[in-house]
Amino acid sequence: MLNQNKTPLLDALKANAARPHAPFYTPGHKLGEGISQPLADLLGKAVFRADLTELADLDNLFAPQGVIQEAQQLAAEAFGALQTWFLVNGSTCGIEAAILATCGTGDKIILPRNVHSSAIAGLILSGAIPIFLNPEYDPVLDIAHNITPNAVQSALQQHPDAKAVLVVYPTYYGVCGDLSAIANITHQYNVPLLVDEAHGAHFAFHPELPTPALAAGADLTVQSIHKVLGAMTQASMLHVQGNRIDCDRISKALQLVQSTSPSYLLLASLDAARQQMAMHGKMLMSRTLQLAEEARTRISQIPELSVLQMPQLEESPGFVALDKTRLTVTVSGLGLTGFEADEILDEKLGVTAEFASLQHLTFIISLGNTPADIEKLVQGFTSLAKEYRRSNLTVKNLVWLNLDRTLDYALQLSPREAFFAVSEILPLTQTNKRICAEIVCPYPPGIPVLMPGEVITKSVLEYLQQIQAMGASISGCNDISLKTLKVVK
Repeated sequence: MLNQNKTPLLDALKANAARPHAPFYTPGHKLGEGISQPLADLLGKAVFRADLTELADLDNLFAPQGVIQEAQQLAAEAFGALQTWFLVNGSTCGIEAAILATCGTGDKIILPRNVHSSAIAGLILSGAIPIFLNPEYDPVLDIAHNITPNAVQSALQQHPDAKAVLVVYPTYYGVCGDLSAIANITHQYNVPLLVDEAHGAHFAFHPELPTPALAAGADLTVQSIHKVLGAMTQASMLHVQGNRIDCDRISKALQLVQSTSPSYLLLASLDAARQQMAMHGKMLMSRTLQLAEEARTRISQIPELSVLQMPQLEESPGFVALDKTRLTVTVSGLGLTGFEADEILDEKLGVTAEFASLQHLTFIISLGNTPADIEKLVQGFTSLAKEYRRSNLTVKNLVWLNLDRTLDYALQLSPREAFFAVSEILPLTQTNKRICAEIVCPYPPGIPVLMPGEVITKSVLEYLQQIQAMGASISGCNDISLKTLKVVK
């Protein structure tokens, strides 16, 4: 057992920031002396003294032998991994590296169609061929959950040459599928199971939270420590266990997708966040769960509002657990779309959600939230229901694109081939039946509606136009106004 109270990287950074010396190395602001006054006024100068580079005592992220190596070993033990890598380019680079380390050009990878755009980037970089599976779908709530063990079994029977299986666990809504069953199936084929666990870094620290991906049998998992724990934005980790993943390939892949000038502020925040959770995680998560339960109970009692709960009657292999710190509120009963409710709460009631969808608002309740936050959230929904509800349910009147059809895509070219193909930009109305050459996704949650290589259909175009008209923003594509699309020429 390692001493989890230690913070080797944070301590080394603190010592170097306090050391008197004349700096003749990057960054150019030289311990904050060259920082503009407005930025110094906002953040204070102390943070810039710690904005250092790879000095002798601070180790090297790509060849760690000192304090970074020690910090990563402590993290591996705390999160239950054989080996852990710190990430300064977010979970995005971890997902890309996972695909690059397991798949080459022409190799097949099985994954859900509702993956994050980082997985599509991994397909483009690696040249891998996606075998997409439709996740289980709730047509009443209009929410896609997870791919099922049966779907993975069937895909591996049809594609036994697949090099990897990638799953999302949990989803943006906090829904977890049967990861243990999926792991058992993939391992029967000796295929590594990769997990996008960006929103599940806290699972290892409380028994009332879903099973962590590694404990469920994943070979590799990527976690955004900044999303739900106490690290700085963009700070994440990649964990590996077992012998199905080549750790040297992971290290080399990360060198392709991470900055060669990593921020030590981000790295030190990972060290500190790990120490915080290793020493106090259960207490912090108990408090967080209590706050979440209070919000869930009180909001569910407001007329015409409901919250996402575990299925009560039917077995749902795509929904076997729910992260109770993730709160999804259905607002369509108020005659409002999620986008409209989000705008009212944010601009008029002082409550800001993580993201909005057509019928719902989703909130992340974490160790940083307070009872005052929960009170403001509940009062915000109380005011929303009393003062802003409409009599005609516009959501119900929409001719909305059902996700069952959204997921019925045809991939004509590999994402890499389409991305690098000669392309042209056409008016949106002229792109039906053409092959898409760019990523198009509403954000958040960053799940692509179109990706390079897929045939553009009329129903998908209608979906994009409708979701934009309802207030969603479109990202990833050249023209975010969505008047034009890039297609293969």
